[in-house]
Amino acid sequence: MKILVINAGSSSLKYQLIDMDGEKMLCKGNCERIGMAEGIFTHKTADGRELHKNVDMADHTAAFTQVKDALLDPEKGVVHSLDEVAAIGHRIVQGGALFSESVLVDEKVIEGIESLIPLAPLHNKAHVQGIRACRSVFGEQVPEVVVFDTAFHSTMPQKAFMFNVPYEYYEKYAVRRYGFHGTSHRYVSARCAQLMGKDIKDMKMITCHLGNGSSITAVDGGKCIDTSMGLTPLDGFMMGGRTGTLDPSVVTFIMEKEGLSPAEMDQIMNKKSGLLGISGVSSDDRDVTAAREAGNPRAKLAHDILEYQISKFIGGYMVALGGCDAMVFTAGVGENQWHHRWEIGKYLEFLGVKLDENLNKEMVLGKEGKISAPDSKIQVFVIPTNEELVIARDTKALVEGA
Repeated sequence: MKILVINAGSSSLKYQLIDMDGEKMLCKGNCERIGMAEGIFTHKTADGRELHKNVDMADHTAAFTQVKDALLDPEKGVVHSLDEVAAIGHRIVQGGALFSESVLVDEKVIEGIESLIPLAPLHNKAHVQGIRACRSVFGEQVPEVVVFDTAFHSTMPQKAFMFNVPYEYYEKYAVRRYGFHGTSHRYVSARCAQLMGKDIKDMKMITCHLGNGSSITAVDGGKCIDTSMGLTPLDGFMMGGRTGTLDPSVVTFIMEKEGLSPAEMDQIMNKKSGLLGISGVSSDDRDVTAAREAGNPRAKLAHDILEYQISKFIGGYMVALGGCDAMVFTAGVGENQWHHRWEIGKYLEFLGVKLDENLNKEMVLGKEGKISAPDSKIQVFVIPTNEELVIARDTKALVEGA
């Protein structure tokens, strides 16, 4: 069974075609600048054949047409007929309280995703556009499944997901913690248990998805009991351009002093803060690392803040879990920036974490494995995430079940 995995954004569309016989990625690609001039389409097969072209894509339907043509391309394609695409799985950011698991797509499901647009205006609107465009290009006879970022976090107890505002806002507007990156946390927690040869139901672990957007999750027996992101992906700790948690009065104080609108303040908190705001260099941690190594004091401060805040979250989640058997680092920063892992490990030494310096430095660029020392009380792993595979597995299970 070949499954097409889709991640539709407001102006982009990423895809992978996965052969579930052996769970092999056959090709992947990206449609960039949808709805803008000078669109960019890239396609790469597992055996190294590439397609790159500049093409205007007026909307998501035009983007899916490019995907279809690339899959069937005589030289760069990977299928002879679209009939080989047995099903399509979509990543959906916000499932709210409506969706606690992956589901087959029908009109009622699409309407449910649309109803949640106020909770994730850019993401869910783009996902709906992507589903409808996909159906128009590939046909409604191809079964489609939606997999929600928030679903893994739906097991949080109320004491973890409620915010300390009047209860009526939870009742009226569903204001609560939802969490994100759930598909990633789900994959790496299951993979960690597999690497340790243990039943995940018997384990307590903390998974750290560290990228330009980042979140940490406490996983007890395979289920999320708390996570750092909140109503939106802005909550938690410092990220590339996001503030993470801060005193709400900072927001109203700056707005009043600078005469900012809510939309302008939202831009500052989501795009101009975090690593970029503190370092003044970039929201990309690689650029901040280079600046720090060149002696930039604000870049060093940005890293000091980041490592301190991550360590505090991990320590707090050890309390929430009542212990910890394992920790996982994943995503772009978590998988590749070994120096952050080392500094975080030093903060946690008194709790029994001890990293192996050589293993930690070696575990980059897609490598998977343990980086903790033999005498560490808590085992620590680097596990490259694979959200697309989780989506493909859910899609296969639901389609076969149906």
